[in-house]
This record gives sequence, C-alpha cells and structure tokens, in this order.
Amino acid sequence: MNGETEGGRSAQLKHTGLRPGWTTGACATAATTAAYTALLTGGFPDPVTITLPKGQTPAFALAAEELTDSYAMAGIVKDAGDDPDVTHGALVRATVRRLPAGSGVVFRAGPGVGTVTRPGLPLPVGEPAVNPVPRQMMREHVARVAGRYGGSGDVEITLSVDHGEEIARSTWNPRLGILGGLSVLGTTGIVVPYSCSAWIDSIRRGVDVARAAGRTHVAGCTGSTSERTVVAEYGLPEDALLDMGDFAGAVLKYVRRHPVDRLTVCGGFAKLSKLAAGHLDLHSGRSQVDKGFLAELARRGGADGVLAAAVADANTGLAALQLCQAAGVPLGDLVATAARDEALAVLRGAPVAVDVICVDRAGTVVGRSSVA
Repeated sequence: MNGETEGGRSAQLKHTGLRPGWTTGACATAATTAAYTALLTGGFPDPVTITLPKGQTPAFALAAEELTDSYAMAGIVKDAGDDPDVTHGALVRATVRRLPAGSGVVFRAGPGVGTVTRPGLPLPVGEPAVNPVPRQMMREHVARVAGRYGGSGDVEITLSVDHGEEIARSTWNPRLGILGGLSVLGTTGIVVPYSCSAWIDSIRRGVDVARAAGRTHVAGCTGSTSERTVVAEYGLPEDALLDMGDFAGAVLKYVRRHPVDRLTVCGGFAKLSKLAAGHLDLHSGRSQVDKGFLAELARRGGADGVLAAAVADANTGLAALQLCQAAGVPLGDLVATAARDEALAVLRGAPVAVDVICVDRAGTVVGRSSVA
C-alpha cells in the first residue's frame, strides 16, 4: 500500500501476520547498484544495500553475477513476501555498460521485460516498461555509486526477468499493449501483502489506455465470464475491457476523474448486489451479500411478505434470485438498477453514462439496468 509510514506498515503487518516483500523496481535497483559497483571496482557487493523512497535500507543477496571488460550483470530473486504476486521468485537481472560522457542513464528492455506499444501509459511508445519511480531510483543509485567510486554515471541499464514473457501472460500487460514481458513497477519499493495496489494501478492504466485509444465506451468486469457477456452484448474491443475484479470503487473513482462517455459494469449477481447495497469493495472477505437488502428490493418489485421473508432467509444471493425468478419478481433488474444508481452517486455528476448487467455463473444475463 502506497503512502504508509514505516510505523504504520509495521503495525498493519503485525495485525495481519503477513510478511512484506520487495517490488520489482526495488530488485532492479539493487541489481543495478551491484552491477555498476562491480563495473567500477571489480567486485560485487553482496549483499547490496539500497535506499527506498521512504528511507528504508533493505539488503539483497545476489543470485547471479557476471563481470567482463565491457559490462557487469547482477541478478536478484524477487521476494514478494506473503503477497500473491505472480513475479514472486522471479530472477531480476540488470546488465550495466558504460556510455560516453553526457549520455546519462539509458534504459533497455532485455528478455522478459516488456516494451510499451500503445499510448496512455506513463511512458512513451517504444520505451521499456520500466515505470518512472523505479527509473528515478536507479538513476539516483547510479549517481551515488559514481560519486563513491569515480564513475561518470553515464550508463546503459538493460533489465531482464527470467521467464518474464511467460509470466506476463498472467498479467494485464498484453491488454495494455506492453509486449514481450513484464513491467518493472513499484512506488515505495515495498510490497505490502494483499494491499491490492498493483491491481488498482492496472485498472487505472487500463482506463488511460482506453482513453488514449479513443474508446468512448468501456466496461468494468468482475471476471472472464462477465467480459464475454459485454463483448457479446456490445462488441467492445479488448482495450475497452477493465479487469475490475472486486474493485468497483477503484473503477468508479478513476473514471470520475478521467471520464469516458459510457461505462458498463458487468458482473455476477451476488457481487453486484453488494455494489447495489453501497459496497465499493466486492471481495467476500470485506463485504457480504445483504439478504435483508435483497428482500427489501424484492418487496419493491412486488414480492409479498412470504417471498420477501424467504429471500431474507435464503442461503445465498443466487438462491434469493432463483426464488424471485420463480415468482416473476425481477430481482436481477432491481439489483442492476440499484447498482447503477450507486455507481452514479460515486461518479458525483461526472459526464459518464452508466449501465449495469448482472450475470449468473454461466454468463446468462439475469438482470440489467437502463443507461443513465
């Protein structure tokens, strides 16, 4: 989670019992620092210590090293702590070569690191997918090593990640137009377990890419089934699909600040019933289906007292939906409409038209709102 103090982070981790880790950007910075030091001195510092943006000074053990007359390479295995990060255990390598005086620091994408191919990201098309904060961290550490050992600080840094192209298929990168591998990410250098910051950042970049591509209609989807539904309904291209997951609030708040003409929210009935009830985080560990709320909606839709009581007592949201379907009460449409209204409230008058589609697990549409 970005913006936490060390004390706040420690308190949170003590509360959760989860172990923090290090971002890909922190690993790349450590590898760069070790490689440039070896290039100037002939020896690799192991472990190598770096300074993170908030002042922490972690040390990293080297997992690979190579020194020749023309370059030095150092590699560090990424430890993401207890976060479910697909890059946990990946070997992040930095190969550093001297450049002529005045060249500055130049970044290259090696095997397993992606290249930006679409506008809308915080990097120009054609650049290695090394985000601004990691770039700044590496520049600062190159300058420190140069000052300590008499180098010019003019270097080419080629970053690579073993098996990164394969790992990247499990990320948003292909959809965002980052091809060939992973991104080098991180704003604080620290991965706080289950902070969800990486997913939310991907949502934001997805909106940016869609806007840059001129998309006027995007869809926030809770999963692959709902994605297939909106493609079938509206024929939306891949770069207009936002992998919203449980983070409805992240989509709505970012679209509020960066509007598109139309937003469709599509997801499972139970998840969207949580949005309808005012929850912006739809994860089962952080919000629950409110069957009392569903019973009230059913009553508004014509359910009698017996049916409303049965809905309130239903075992699951799907069971409540099925009870209403059997009685001809449009609970799906009522949930979709209430979720749309909640979305409009979060958008706070932003010029965005919204509609909501609820699906069952097979992808069948079980409720929809009008566009408002």
